[in-house]
Amino acid sequence: MASGRTPFILRVWMLLTWCLSLPMNALSWVLHRRMGADPKRFSERLGHGAAQNEQPVIWIHAASLGEVIQIGPLASHLMASQKATILVTTTTATGADWVAKHLPDVTHRFAPIDTPKAVGRFLDGWSVSAALFVEGDLWPRMLDGLHRRGVPQILLNARHSRTRARLPTVFGALLHPFALVTCRSDDVAKEMRALGLHADRVHVLPDLRLTLPKPAAPEQTISALSAALNKRAVWLAASTHQADEEAVLTAHLNVLEKHPDTLLIIAPRHPTRGAPLRELAQSRSLRIAQRSKGEAILRETQVYIADTLGELGVLYSICPLAFLGGSFGQEGGHTPYEPAFFETAILHGPNVKNFSDAYAALRQAGSAMQVDNAEHLGREVLALLQGDRAETMGQAGMAYVGNTEDCLNIYVGLIGEALKRTPD
Repeated sequence: MASGRTPFILRVWMLLTWCLSLPMNALSWVLHRRMGADPKRFSERLGHGAAQNEQPVIWIHAASLGEVIQIGPLASHLMASQKATILVTTTTATGADWVAKHLPDVTHRFAPIDTPKAVGRFLDGWSVSAALFVEGDLWPRMLDGLHRRGVPQILLNARHSRTRARLPTVFGALLHPFALVTCRSDDVAKEMRALGLHADRVHVLPDLRLTLPKPAAPEQTISALSAALNKRAVWLAASTHQADEEAVLTAHLNVLEKHPDTLLIIAPRHPTRGAPLRELAQSRSLRIAQRSKGEAILRETQVYIADTLGELGVLYSICPLAFLGGSFGQEGGHTPYEPAFFETAILHGPNVKNFSDAYAALRQAGSAMQVDNAEHLGREVLALLQGDRAETMGQAGMAYVGNTEDCLNIYVGLIGEALKRTPD
């Protein structure tokens, strides 16, 4: 950002982060402890902790868990194709834990605070050859430092941002030097071009989450559950939270009035919800079996609580339709791509801000449908359990994700081209 065209707000930010570095450090320490992060690693937020070598690294910043889970295949591919060390930074402890578990070959650090000393230590300590940001979390001083050092900058999987819409001049200045911006939709790409970005550097690509592997679905487990169902009508409520569960149980009671043999499988987002979910269902006189307790699905079972980890692929395999949780409460929804991979029809509530582009695309493809409340959900479940509409929706979802099978190679190709450009 050249000073002559730097927006006033950014100049103020630069001044404030210079004058208020110590209070910002103190606040960051408090937040670091509150999230349960290792106290010994707080120094990373001050820019310390660089590897003791000068090897070039490709730096990928993914603020939290929702962003970092997108980068697994991409990080592995870049490590091989670019023959580079991969540095991943996150701001949250949950993101750090995910990297440690799923990407053991990359280097993880907590992202530095956007103060002069922290950013300076970070950039002086790491030989960053390229900086990739997932979805956003763009800090002015860091971007300015990267630009002054001639480091190519890339924004991946950009989505609509109210902040960006309110401050177009600011974000136009921040994003102008970027060598590549990939967007989830045409609308987001139009927003980016309206900021003054080079049109040939803005690309519409499938959601980066579509590069993730299909969830595991062991055939032996599928066969065992299918046998227990004994050809009963079944529907799934996946990744649910409390607000979803109350609505889902109400909907299922409505379904049982018309089809008393129907089974509901509920897979709560957090397995610890199993016990309170059981109490909630029993308070409504529903007959329960709970997977974590090893209880079998009997003919009289009306609700099966699948409070275990890593089995959503199995459940999508045996259920023709699924309601996706986090969409009746304030969580913002969960990914709809997983059920699409298994030809499962998708129902969801109105609150899916975390994946609004994905749900809109799948609704347009004919594989997803929004329901507004418990009664609406019950009606649609009843309708989908009859006839072949659920199968048609499932096939539409499978066709949608099938058309994106090569998107990882497209991402890697565009990134490779962007890294060859000379920064503005």
